Amino acid sequence: MSKIIVLGAGMIGSAMAIDLAKNHSVTLSDIDQIALKKVKEKCIEINIINVDVTHKKDLYKAIIPFNIVVCAVPGYLGFKTLKYIIEAKKDVVDISFFPENALKLNDLAIQNNITAIVDCGVAPGMGNIILGYHNELMNITNFECLVGGLPKIKKWPFNYKAPFSPIDVIEEYTRPARYVENGKLITREALTDVELVEFNNVGTLESFNSDGLRSLIFTMPHIPNMKEKTLRYPGHVEYIKVLKETGFFDTEKIEINGTKVSPIELTNKILFKEWELGDNEEEITVMKITIKGIDKSGKELEIIYNLHDTFDAKTQTSSMARTTGYTATAAVNLVLEGLFNKKGVFPPELAGKHEVCYDFILNYLDKRGVVYSKSKKLYNE
Repeated sequence: MSKIIVLGAGMIGSAMAIDLAKNHSVTLSDIDQIALKKVKEKCIEINIINVDVTHKKDLYKAIIPFNIVVCAVPGYLGFKTLKYIIEAKKDVVDISFFPENALKLNDLAIQNNITAIVDCGVAPGMGNIILGYHNELMNITNFECLVGGLPKIKKWPFNYKAPFSPIDVIEEYTRPARYVENGKLITREALTDVELVEFNNVGTLESFNSDGLRSLIFTMPHIPNMKEKTLRYPGHVEYIKVLKETGFFDTEKIEINGTKVSPIELTNKILFKEWELGDNEEEITVMKITIKGIDKSGKELEIIYNLHDTFDAKTQTSSMARTTGYTATAAVNLVLEGLFNKKGVFPPELAGKHEVCYDFILNYLDKRGVVYSKSKKLYNE
């Protein structure tokens, strides 16, 4: 039985801790004692400790006894926390989705002889794993990932609920979106190129540009067309654009009755209540991955993966926590079982390229009811 510490007791961090506790000795850490106690009540097998990851010495002391670390801290803390973990010579699986390039820590990870798998969620995460696998089998010309987490019951005006902080969602709406078209890196504003797409069991959704390719831009430069787009219910983008254009996402502080406050801080507070996902509120995760190219026999091929996942009423676990968290816990077991033991920093596509890793992760998810359906079409048989 391995000893695992999970940093971050949020919705996804707690789901990962509970999943890992089935077969391992798990400690969950957070700065929020109330959040920790809440998880402890749900799963008594989990140990809990208070840790402030911004204090390097405290973090070192906390993680030393463990075989592997799972990092689920907020994005703005992610890069520095990952660096500290690597310096402490601990293997790590990270889902903090920080804006910095994790590959900048690759040399440090090699020097410290550790394995770090980053961006290991649903998207980025499973989309990367699937692409990495098929990249070994065919000459890919097009990759598209459409993905979104949505409430089952719509509530006007945004028709949206977030399983994490609104500030992280706003980052998705404000960070320039990068995609690859005809071999060239294109950068556009987020929320652009809105298209309506039909999904079974959901209906019409709108897709828009977001900066979801991340590491794929650097690890898969030979693929001429790559794009990731976020999914929301129709009308959501227009409301977000209104907020964005009128300054509600601005970071520069303004003075109101003698008090200085940044508009984005105020917006975050307001939207937290509007977007907060209730503990037992039903939501869904929808994803469609399309890969096109030429197989090794020279035939034109299209492969499509579809995911439609829902809130698990039995375990009271959100779909986003399941689809994101269980991908990461699969990767944890991948490392612990020695199926992936390369040293350095690895985005998921560099693990998924190995058939044994791809199969292990998909089987792990399938056993937990997170099922990716796959179909393929040959165009010149």
